[in-house]
Amino acid sequence: MGKNILGLLILLLGLTSSCEKNKFDDPGVLVPLTVDENPSLSSISVNGTLLHAETFGNPDSTMLVMLHGGPGGDYRSLLKNKAFADNGYFVVFYDQRGSGLSQRHNSEVFTTQIFIDDLNAVIEYYRTSPSQKIALVGQSWGAMLATGYVNQYPEKIAGLILTEPGGFTWETTNEYIKRSQKLELFAEGTNDYVYLDQFLTGSDHRTLDYKAALGSAADQHVGNASIVPFWRKGAICSDASFQYVKSNSFDFTTNLNAYTTKVFFGYSELNTAYGKAHAELVSSAFPNVKLIEFKNTGHAIPYYGWNDYYITALNYLDEIL
Repeated sequence: MGKNILGLLILLLGLTSSCEKNKFDDPGVLVPLTVDENPSLSSISVNGTLLHAETFGNPDSTMLVMLHGGPGGDYRSLLKNKAFADNGYFVVFYDQRGSGLSQRHNSEVFTTQIFIDDLNAVIEYYRTSPSQKIALVGQSWGAMLATGYVNQYPEKIAGLILTEPGGFTWETTNEYIKRSQKLELFAEGTNDYVYLDQFLTGSDHRTLDYKAALGSAADQHVGNASIVPFWRKGAICSDASFQYVKSNSFDFTTNLNAYTTKVFFGYSELNTAYGKAHAELVSSAFPNVKLIEFKNTGHAIPYYGWNDYYITALNYLDEIL
């Protein structure tokens, strides 16, 4: 049994033998509390929701907004990017609606547009002047979200760093998902997940988020060395977002020709589901692209490929901003 799964099993066994007050549905037992449950967490109130957020650097400097993967992930694995604050940038992190430690919502709230609207609200919340430059830094789904935003507001964004977005249309994204999330039914991680899942029942956010965390242990990792760190999965956010796009296809390429600034587009050597061909296909929607392969890393480039990524991204930012 893998180390991550074994740890989760030990946790479950400990919980089942603990005192009465530590029931599975007690707040903070299965998963960390969200910002609406724990006021001590750093948060902002925007667009009708409460988001877990924090910043680094001078608020008047060029703003870098970090966009995590998912939908349903969080920014914990992107925190190395706070190093950009040491280079004179104002770095903004936030867990997207219904994700990480941000407030939870019912499934009907989640549309593609709501994530773009939330991002716009976050930018306006932190912006200190109309002349302040804004750059978006997105990984995986976060890179798709950044592109969706630029497609609507090309004039607002001075720089764009993207690493392995699945695609900029639902059709292209769905093809990548099929390649990257093939479940091995008899793999060790999958069997352990199915075994542990039988201990937990329920459809509340805490239970579903915990099950989503267990499920991530059975993922293929798309070339990553292991599971990247996270605080809490957003299960309903993830499922509802995918269900929405199945019925409401998106296309983030309709206005990208208006964005003539050079775009940083990174892909990894070890994610065989992605590769150069897919990177060229997806990135071709932009008129001006700097395409970069990162060696010896998988999908989570800003985490496992940090050293090369940081130097390359910093050079890009210094060049265009």
